[in-house]
Amino acid sequence: MPDPEITGNAGSFFKNPVVDISTAETLRKRYPQMPCYDDASGGIKLAAGWLIEQCGWKGKRTGNAGVHDRQALIIVNHGGASGKEIFSLSEEIRKSVWYRFEVELEREVEVIGPI
Repeated sequence: MPDPEITGNAGSFFKNPVVDISTAETLRKRYPQMPCYDDASGGIKLAAGWLIEQCGWKGKRTGNAGVHDRQALIIVNHGGASGKEIFSLSEEIRKSVWYRFEVELEREVEVIGPI
């Protein structure tokens, strides 16, 4: 994880999604290398970072906001990014994961105030 004193970030930006067993099996057939873990809820936990990376976001930068080049779960502020820029990037990431995998990512960070 990047040092927030050097590169602004809030740590892990998205939660690892939990899907039902049927969804996990369908995804595993299409993506056999996809990391999956049993979840206490009875579902299957997917690695959000892997999903994001497969969508091409790892290391990508949009304006002053970007995705960390070594950990796709971390959105970074390269300097001067507004909350709106960070939020917009997170929305683009969520949409791309949905379109490719039909899995919804939930933010781990709390969004405060109007965007």
